[in-house]
Amino acid sequence: MATRPHFFIYMAVCGVFCLSCQFAAAAEADTKDTKKAQTVTLRYQFKPGETLCWEVVHRGKISATVSGSTQDTEMSSRSLKLWRVSDVKPDGTATLEYSVADVKMRQKLSGRKEVRYCSKTDKTAPVGFEDVAHAVGKTLSIITIDTRGKVLRRDRELESPFSQSKGQLTIPLPEKPIAVGQTWSEPHEVTVPLETGGIKRVQTLQKYTLKSLKTGVATILVETQILTPISHPALEAKLIQQASRGRVRFDVDAGRILSQQNELD
Repeated sequence: MATRPHFFIYMAVCGVFCLSCQFAAAAEADTKDTKKAQTVTLRYQFKPGETLCWEVVHRGKISATVSGSTQDTEMSSRSLKLWRVSDVKPDGTATLEYSVADVKMRQKLSGRKEVRYCSKTDKTAPVGFEDVAHAVGKTLSIITIDTRGKVLRRDRELESPFSQSKGQLTIPLPEKPIAVGQTWSEPHEVTVPLETGGIKRVQTLQKYTLKSLKTGVATILVETQILTPISHPALEAKLIQQASRGRVRFDVDAGRILSQQNELD
């Protein structure tokens, strides 16, 4: 899944380093200063009243074989998601209202006619897309997050296929300043519905690595690891989308994500 906002804020950060040193002690001091200069504090910044617009593109193809019978499913969607900042506290904690302005979707199953839906042109949604159409243009949830991207409160206003959408706006940021090559991680619990009607709680770990820092833009690699041992094929299939890898570009000065892309094979 690839996401990109409708705006780009670009600010350059320049540094000047001493390259000529005559003594070993001076050279050592220079090395420490250089490492310090490469350390960066990552924090989100929001302004009251602004609206962040994200164009989210999702493409997928699934091939499933059961009892010798194979079925292929192709799906794609393009949606415009809005995050309106309704309030920002002195400590930077922000409250945002999440909604979807429009969506365009298609789905193709083996042996069946392709189904398409566009919220801008279709007055009636086809079978299977009714919940999507009902959610467009409405506030889906109200979320309060701190400057590190931690969700402090989440109030769901409307149940919809978009309710479980995560990661487009924020990823958790490290508590302390971080240097290129260093990592941080966040535990996350996933609930998987069982065919018997119950649920299974699965522990995962989201790992983040600061890959590079150039002209004020930090490139962060993202990897999700499944910690709970899973041996049942049906559960593995439901968990597969939790094990994706991705790349995030973060504007250090503006305090927000520029783009995010996740891939899964």
